[in-house]
Amino acid sequence: MTSASLVHGSLVSSSHGAPAAPRPALEGPPSFGLIIVGDEILSGKRADKHMPKVIELLSARGLQLAYADYVGDAPDRITATLQRAFATSDVVFSCGGIGATPDDHTRQCAARALGESLVLHPEAEALIRERMADTAREQGTTYEPDRPDNIHRLNMGVFPAHARIIPNPYNKIPGFSSMGPGGGMVHFVPGFPVMAWPMIEWVLDHHYAHLAHVQAHTERSVIVFGAMEASLTPLMEQIEATYPGIKVFSLPSVDHPEYGRHIELGVKGDTDATVHAYAALLDGLRPFGVQMGPELVR
Repeated sequence: MTSASLVHGSLVSSSHGAPAAPRPALEGPPSFGLIIVGDEILSGKRADKHMPKVIELLSARGLQLAYADYVGDAPDRITATLQRAFATSDVVFSCGGIGATPDDHTRQCAARALGESLVLHPEAEALIRERMADTAREQGTTYEPDRPDNIHRLNMGVFPAHARIIPNPYNKIPGFSSMGPGGGMVHFVPGFPVMAWPMIEWVLDHHYAHLAHVQAHTERSVIVFGAMEASLTPLMEQIEATYPGIKVFSLPSVDHPEYGRHIELGVKGDTDATVHAYAALLDGLRPFGVQMGPELVR
């Protein structure tokens, strides 16, 4: 089957690939990553709201964000960042840069990172045309599908050849998902939170519902006064060595509004395992003669 891709308003014939190959079998659940694209974030013109929201959406499903990358509107950097994501077995959300203005490069960079051609996705084309017709009707004008600006808008549906669409409940202009050679899935959504967040939720609930709450995750910690991190490091290493899968964390503060100078020392991981690891952590702290304050469970 053939489809038409658009570059700067010109139709270019291009083949639309066969359905994507099945995702390779993975050992254990995937890691979740986030890519934020846009000069406006790195320049400080806008504050990133995506990372806190993605953390919230994942946490509500018993999942965790493993990492986040920020990259400006530089095609080479975007391509390199996406190549790394596609080479993993991770699930990655990429926010921003999928529009059709000169500073939007993400769709093109995704195709370059995958070594695929850019293709006007037929479902995306239908949705974009439907949106343009809706807009004309709302404005009381006639929809002219062949008008140059309407042809240009179809660029928003030009994706890597094997991409699958992500529905956009806000204005019907879809995002897309592509799989890399390592089995990594990158899900591309707009930079606008009002669109991006429900689209990310849709991806989580339609493609990764089987991962939700598979393994209960808990953090247990205690506020420690009068200790130095260096002196506690051997204890932390011992806990991690004794309880595989448990991570020990240390969050020092010098000017906390409630606790002042202190260290929040804790463990995180599987709920059952954290119970035993945390008890061992408290036992290990007692010989140091430190003052222990409130205990926290998240």
